[in-house]
Amino acid sequence: MRIILWSGLICALLLGCDQSRVYEQNTDFDKRYWLVNEKPEFEFTIDKPADKYVVYSNIRNTVSYPYARLFFTYHLQDSTGTDIEKKLVTQYLFDAKTGKPFGNSGLGDIYDHRFELLKDYQFKHRGRYKIKFEQMMRVDTLQGILAVGVRVENTSIPE
Repeated sequence: MRIILWSGLICALLLGCDQSRVYEQNTDFDKRYWLVNEKPEFEFTIDKPADKYVVYSNIRNTVSYPYARLFFTYHLQDSTGTDIEKKLVTQYLFDAKTGKPFGNSGLGDIYDHRFELLKDYQFKHRGRYKIKFEQMMRVDTLQGILAVGVRVENTSIPE
């Protein structure tokens, strides 16, 4: 019984530490590559449109990723499917001169990145939104990309 109580308390503390997170989800590419026709989509709900938000992309890659940069486009859509934001993003995953990987590594040759897409963004309406990613690298099979995801944070919540 003690173990259950302590486990529950620890879980509650860990979950309570990230109050600003509204949504976070990732899509794993099981074969360790991102096909050009794979366009991961994520759906989230905004309950407080008056608040300001930050939207991030999450990228996980291996050191076998063959390029220094990653090009991808994101589409932020409202509940009707209309694009309200669309942008081509360029991010460095490795130093262009030295080849040293950027990002955080916890598992040897795997690196996690979080790139800011929208800062202090105010959604116009309460409701469901969708963000879709597509790789724009001029190759059909993008080796070394393990996962793509999104994180939405409410920056109006006091720490």
